[in-house]
Amino acid sequence: MVGPELIAIVVFLFTYALIIDERIHRAVVAMLGASVVVFLHIVPWEKIPEYIDLGTIFLLMGMMIIVNTARGSGLFEFIAIKTAKLAKGSPMRVLLLFSLVTGIASAFLDNVTTVLLITPMLLYVASVMKTSPMPFLIAEIFASNIGGAATLIGDPPNIMIGSAAGLTFNEFIVNMAPMMVINMVVVLGLLVLIYRKELHVSPGEQEGIERTFAGLKEQEAIRDRSLFKKSVVVIALVIGMFFVHDQLGLEPALVALIGASILLFWSRQSPEEIFEKIEWPALFFFGGLFVVVGALVETGVIASVAGFVVENVHSEGEAILIIAWFAAIASAIVDNIPLTATLIPLIQGMSGSMDIYPLWWALSLGACLGGNGTVIGASANVVVLGIAARNGFSISFVEFLKVGMLVLFVTVAIGTAFLWLNFVVL
Repeated sequence: MVGPELIAIVVFLFTYALIIDERIHRAVVAMLGASVVVFLHIVPWEKIPEYIDLGTIFLLMGMMIIVNTARGSGLFEFIAIKTAKLAKGSPMRVLLLFSLVTGIASAFLDNVTTVLLITPMLLYVASVMKTSPMPFLIAEIFASNIGGAATLIGDPPNIMIGSAAGLTFNEFIVNMAPMMVINMVVVLGLLVLIYRKELHVSPGEQEGIERTFAGLKEQEAIRDRSLFKKSVVVIALVIGMFFVHDQLGLEPALVALIGASILLFWSRQSPEEIFEKIEWPALFFFGGLFVVVGALVETGVIASVAGFVVENVHSEGEAILIIAWFAAIASAIVDNIPLTATLIPLIQGMSGSMDIYPLWWALSLGACLGGNGTVIGASANVVVLGIAARNGFSISFVEFLKVGMLVLFVTVAIGTAFLWLNFVVL
């Protein structure tokens, strides 16, 4: 008779294989895997709430509602045009400024939504400058993933880690933001060096580009001035509450839902239209995946793997390096969300033999920055290149890989050095 442990492993591997294959939507795959382990009583029905992380689900849902409501005001187009005008016709300044806007926005909003809004503008700016959009698009992807790694709410892996480990918004700011600022500076320097020829224009060409940008009217991008003001106020309120949520005794998910409800109530936007724009497949994907991984926890598979790791890892420093680099390399190949969901209970299982606090930051570092390695490493990568392809410009897997793997190794090396100094040396 086949044991529950083997069934849980087979279902997990089958689910993972179908997620990587991508011919069937990953939400459907995750729900199928969850249905199988519940149907076979690997995960009892009454234990499902223990494994579905509602903190992650509701935080994502709240931020999706806020962003989709604010989008109707023209807020994000306004920011993009302002940024283009500040560049004053310099392609290098366009790359740097849009990267900074993308990084900052991705730290406080969903990074996929951020690139959805900024990519079309970047393509337009590149067409005005009559230059290849490739440096701008690649810089946008890296900035999105680096910025998203800086905060609790910037990237789904961080949301999952924060909820599972009970980490606060401010803890992410203290432990992740400084190394991400350093990484952003280093990566932008690398990109300017790599693409210096593509970013060079003559003084006469720069003046012509600047005149074109000056003709753009950012005020005309605002479609609903009242909603614009309300969106700015609520987004600022939510970000402020994230900084003090632990002092207020509020979970990050509750802060996001409070902000979403205030903006919906205040703006009088149709909830039906806003709720239709929520990425429900992403939420169902998370829910199903939590149950599939829960089967590994329920049957003791995760505990066994954790025990093996503990026996062979002799210090926190070793564990930091192993988790950060394994997560980074693996995230370049497979989706970082199921990878994070798998490693979270593994780290929790190591709590009996070492302080696992530094390991959460190692996981965040690897899972978020590993996505920079390949075109399929993170959702933001796929979205940016998909929009570019629909507009007649494509970046090949190999073209991206040449720069992406360099950025992966440089940023993760900086991050692991930072963690090593912070938690091992000091």
